Amino acid sequence: MWGKILGALFGMALLKIPGFFIGLLIGHWFDKSYGGIFARQGGFSAFSRDSAEAQGIFRYNTFAVMGHVAKSNGVVTQSHIQQATVFMEQLGLTATQKQEAQAAFRDGKQADFPLVEQLAEFKSVFRARSDLLLMFLEIQISTAYVDLDLSKAEQKILAQVASALGINQTQFEHMLNRYEAEARFAKSNHSGTAETGHRLTDAYNVLGLSSACSETQLKKAYKKLMAQHHPDKLMSQGLPPELMDVAKQKTQDIQAAYELIRKHRA
Repeated sequence: MWGKILGALFGMALLKIPGFFIGLLIGHWFDKSYGGIFARQGGFSAFSRDSAEAQGIFRYNTFAVMGHVAKSNGVVTQSHIQQATVFMEQLGLTATQKQEAQAAFRDGKQADFPLVEQLAEFKSVFRARSDLLLMFLEIQISTAYVDLDLSKAEQKILAQVASALGINQTQFEHMLNRYEAEARFAKSNHSGTAETGHRLTDAYNVLGLSSACSETQLKKAYKKLMAQHHPDKLMSQGLPPELMDVAKQKTQDIQAAYELIRKHRA
């Protein structure tokens, strides 16, 4: 559930329903892939058991690296700033902590920001929390994709982040590829501009399947996803009422992906 809420808020930084939806997508992906681990290891409540120093390290590195990723193309956009601001609100930072987070973001924008050294410190503190390391990387991925595109400069920095956190290249590339496919399908589904071949590949990824899946696997995955994203069910799990439209849009895109695949197979 944390993934869905955080993801939706990241998407909200775009100030558009497609962005809202894409954020929810990455949150759903986190819940599906790592949510169980995150919950078992204490979720964000575990921070109450950590020292103030550890909490400060988490905040500083999160926003500093966000700033570093945002500046990788030479210019920090308004969308990057909005995204960071929304995340501060979600974390419930005090006024002083927000100022510290803003300062960290500015530090990260500097050309001489010691990325590797900072991440080494971060990993030394949260080495036992693989869920937080993965979420940290996803936060940075969402920063890079805030404009729905990933530049070579952004990808290079994300690869450095993944390596510093001990996330292997294969896992990193899988995270990027799946996120990109889901974001691309969401964008094309709303705009109606995409080549059929690419949309079909992305549609399979939205359902978590390969093009070699059987009809039985296709129907099973579709029904499971539709059940998981029923607005009433999400509401009962704690999704804020203001995100219900996003949940409805999610089911519409799942249905669109399914129908595209069925049409192609007919």
